[in-house]
Amino acid sequence: MSYLAHIQRCNAHDLGRFLPFTIGAEQVGWIRPAVRDVLLGIHSEFEAAGAGVRVAARHASFDGRSAALTAGAAALVEAGVIRGLRTERYGVTNAWGRPPLAAIDRGAVEAFGCRAYGVHVNGWRRRPDGGIAMWIGVRAGDKAVEPGKRDNMVAGGQPLGLGLMANLAKEAAEEADVPPALAAQARPVGAIAYVMAGQVGLKPDMLFCYDLETPADFTPRNTDGEMERFELLALEDIAEAIRTTDTYKFNVNLVVLDFMIRHGVLDPDTCPDYAAIVAGLHRSQSALC
Repeated sequence: MSYLAHIQRCNAHDLGRFLPFTIGAEQVGWIRPAVRDVLLGIHSEFEAAGAGVRVAARHASFDGRSAALTAGAAALVEAGVIRGLRTERYGVTNAWGRPPLAAIDRGAVEAFGCRAYGVHVNGWRRRPDGGIAMWIGVRAGDKAVEPGKRDNMVAGGQPLGLGLMANLAKEAAEEADVPPALAAQARPVGAIAYVMAGQVGLKPDMLFCYDLETPADFTPRNTDGEMERFELLALEDIAEAIRTTDTYKFNVNLVVLDFMIRHGVLDPDTCPDYAAIVAGLHRSQSALC
């Protein structure tokens, strides 16, 4: 492995294998041909649009479009394309801050190839020797995605109707038992983006990154069963593990690389791929849709 290999993995995709998915006049996703076939079987909700598929033109409202996506998601579960639904709604939009065109179940986002957003929190503290240690979670063995891999102290997808900081506070309480007053000290430090082909579709994701310096008397504790345990690790050891292994969740590698760059663990004099890593973490998704 290498630092750059993790970025390349998260951006491995071939749009030639996908077809456009449209709502109104706006392309909002990319679907595989198998998904197209399932959706076109729901004649009242979807219709052909060139080589791709669109929500039926009769759906001009947020609620109508959302209902169509709900029907499509249920059909994809029945057809065995996706495992199941998550009963958590995401907004369908091409850019952060724009009003969503519809709501979609989180479990169907990848199948429709819609943009998804999330929050990741780097929980860290200063070591007595002046170095940095980070709280790293170990994902539960029954997780559907990357079981047993190492993860950020707090991370979660961004649901519809909830602000980023409100979502951060919710996830922090559930995943690491972070008190509200401490969670409120998390500071936004940027965002990373990637476009990755997954098992059932395309993942054009954006992760909003936060740093949270934790006090010496704080130890995270999982309360929702998503983490097996937390470990406080030296940042240099984390860097070596990311450089040489695949033990961290695929997108967590990117979040920690960004942290390492901002805190001077990686620098352009000693890291030959520095410029490519920086560019890869912040590549534009605008050409997708």
